[in-house]
Amino acid sequence: MLGNPRMQNNPNNRTAAKKLDPATRKRVLRRLGGYLVRCLDLVIPAFLLMLTSNLLGIIAPKLSGRAIDAIKPGQGAVDFPVLYKNISLMAVCYLGSAVLSFALALVLVRLGRRITYRLRHDLFEKLMTLPVGYFDTHQTGDIISHISYDVDTVNTSLSHDLLQICASAVTVVGSLFFMITISPVLLAVFAVTVPISVMLTRRRAKKVRPLFRTRSAKLGELNGYAEEMLSGIRTVRVYGSEDAVTGGFDVKNAEACSAYYMADYHGAVIGPTVNFINNLSLSLIILLGGIFYMLSVTGNLLPASVFFINLGDVSAFVQYSRKFSGPINEFANIIADLQSALAAAERIFRILDESPEPADGEDAVTLCDVEGRVDIDGVSFGYVPGRTVIDGLDLKVRPGEKVAIVGPTGAGKTTVINLLMRFYDVDSGTISVDGHEIRQVTRDSLRSSYTMVLQDTWLFGGTVAENIAYGREGATREEIEEAARAARIDAFIRTLPQGYDTVMSDNGVSISKGQKQLITIARAMLARSPMLILDEATSNVDSRTEIQIRDAMEKLMEGRTCFVIAHRLSTVQNADVILVVDGGRVTERGTHEELMAAGGFYASLYNSQFS
Repeated sequence: MLGNPRMQNNPNNRTAAKKLDPATRKRVLRRLGGYLVRCLDLVIPAFLLMLTSNLLGIIAPKLSGRAIDAIKPGQGAVDFPVLYKNISLMAVCYLGSAVLSFALALVLVRLGRRITYRLRHDLFEKLMTLPVGYFDTHQTGDIISHISYDVDTVNTSLSHDLLQICASAVTVVGSLFFMITISPVLLAVFAVTVPISVMLTRRRAKKVRPLFRTRSAKLGELNGYAEEMLSGIRTVRVYGSEDAVTGGFDVKNAEACSAYYMADYHGAVIGPTVNFINNLSLSLIILLGGIFYMLSVTGNLLPASVFFINLGDVSAFVQYSRKFSGPINEFANIIADLQSALAAAERIFRILDESPEPADGEDAVTLCDVEGRVDIDGVSFGYVPGRTVIDGLDLKVRPGEKVAIVGPTGAGKTTVINLLMRFYDVDSGTISVDGHEIRQVTRDSLRSSYTMVLQDTWLFGGTVAENIAYGREGATREEIEEAARAARIDAFIRTLPQGYDTVMSDNGVSISKGQKQLITIARAMLARSPMLILDEATSNVDSRTEIQIRDAMEKLMEGRTCFVIAHRLSTVQNADVILVVDGGRVTERGTHEELMAAGGFYASLYNSQFS
């Protein structure tokens, strides 16, 4: 398509690896929170299960300390009732915590499934509203990576990591409370180690965050390249370009792997470092706790009320210190996942924030009983500002006329069709259907007034009958078969394993391009739109088959306003008017006989094909 911006020049792709600024990060977090709010019926139970499970786990160390204190060192005495009571309560706490944790896991699975569904639904629904120009400037593989990889990454953080952070907060606060009640002096150890851990985590997070954005962008580029090359594998094989394509893939793969390595490497440094600091604090607590206990036993503490501690308290404090420092370490471990999730979420929301096709105006008219009169007055258009593709095009088409558009490659022929269908809006001038300017009518009614048969055939995963009936709801089997016979494809369809009920897969790769095109022609014949667009509709059909279906094509075009784009001039000789487009302007206009007599570009082109 002439003038379309190239994907590699798309500014969205170039900015993929930029660092998230604080305002963007807050906006992303706020919008992610919105998805959790929409699942409150699962979030609230998950939060309660998490809270109760963690509280039971926090109480257990205190019971453990009391059980140890039931043993009297040096006295040879054990208070068995107290020991059995605390051990039993510990078992109940740990068992209850395990059961609630299992229930929490089940709830998180459901929560993750719902968030994934809603994210993908919103994303795909948004894609369906975006203008055609968006897909002209973005690789399909990159878009697919948003729907698959990015959504999965965000789901992991929403359904697990955020709740894990909440659980860590509960554990930290609970452990802190009990440690204060046991020994405020020992707690002073964390006054040194915790700030170090926090500063280290924040410092590393600033470095890791842009690396995960780069990782997401490089994966999208890799997917886009792979999708592009695999879809054109036949061309690659024909030109013997396997080595070149593999080399290009190796470059993209190396960049993606390097991005993964850098993100994972710098993200992995956080956990072990914080874990080392936490283990250091644990060692200091055990050392000081042991000293305070021995001094307490010997009675050498000055003031005993501050430093006095039992052996059970030392044991409980050590356990609480693990619970206190463990979540900090866990948070350090999942911080990398959170950075990846923020990067993925920003990519998703970037699509969700894309401007959809402008909504129909409040006074937009619905086209009804379309006659097929089309007026193009002084239309100019360019895909990129400053680069005109169509310049001052004028055309008046009466209902039922057949208009052929021919010209050299890149002359702007397909652009005319894009403008007729309002895939793009004109820069200047007007296009009218039955006297209604198309920007003043609803898009649905405008596009439903046309039937299109394109050069690039498209079959979806469904039966042959469903593919033919696409676009005409409620078509009967008899009407489907009649359209197939008119398109000269009925005999072939009946040779398929299940005939019309044969399922097409992978865009119909089991049949030839010509046969796929005949199916799309049958689809057009079944539709009853008053206007028809044929964009190189017989390009994949051999000359013999083209002759066979010419009568059917004439019947298809009968009574309809038709726009035919063709390089094969044999298909346009009977057109009411032939337009020769070159450089965005109509350079010749007339019937086949008139243009041949004029001896211009059309005549030279025709003679080159039929000499």
